Amino acid sequence: MSAFWWGLLAGLAAALVISAFAARAAYRRIIRLQLRAKQAERLAELGTLTGGLAHEIKNPLSTVQLNLQLLAEDLAADKQISPRLSNRLNTAQRETTRLREILDDFLRYAGKIELDRKPVELNGMLEELVDFFAPQAQLQRVQMRHQAGAEPVMAEIDERMIKQAVLNLMLNALQAMDDGGELILSAGKREGEATIDVIDTGKGIGPEAAAQIFDAYYSTKSGGTGLGLAMTQRIVQEHGGKITLASEVGKGSDFTIHLPN
Repeated sequence: MSAFWWGLLAGLAAALVISAFAARAAYRRIIRLQLRAKQAERLAELGTLTGGLAHEIKNPLSTVQLNLQLLAEDLAADKQISPRLSNRLNTAQRETTRLREILDDFLRYAGKIELDRKPVELNGMLEELVDFFAPQAQLQRVQMRHQAGAEPVMAEIDERMIKQAVLNLMLNALQAMDDGGELILSAGKREGEATIDVIDTGKGIGPEAAAQIFDAYYSTKSGGTGLGLAMTQRIVQEHGGKITLASEVGKGSDFTIHLPN
């Protein structure tokens, strides 16, 4: 057999081997996509089930809360009520209220977010948040400051939702400054993005906590639901943006919201 035919056969063999590897890789990719689709379907179904379960829990919980309130009113009229019974009733009322708040937070987090996007000047929005939040900050000896740039910063956003996201960050910052401090808000433009910075001079966040801080139900605070920052991240992601964190233990934290400009 001539060298030509040997070369042709070798080329065909090589092509078959390459085709086999390519087909195998494509098959594996199809299997992975199918598994991801099934997993996404199961997660969606689980989300529907948990949302329905939360609604089902809320209904009898409302009845329990109402009856506890009526019971408290009846016992208040009885001057012979013991302090022990009164304390137990107060504990039951407090815990049912906390459970109701947890359910409400979950339903807001798990629910569908519908955005009403409009062009918004971010510095004006932050100024409104500072005016609104300043009295609460002053009660904790925290000074608020808005660093407004020389130029307006525009972004097409759902203003109500982004305000909620920033407010969640402000509340988180306030909780990090038990002994007072400074809370700074600023807006700017970076590499084609509109940015919002929420900076505090609090305790700072260590690397381990920073890696989990946006996870649902992760909280380092006693009594926290762990959904505030998770909800903030979800709102920002629904806008096509992202949120980043720069923090140093003992010096403070800087949460940055990045929004398409």
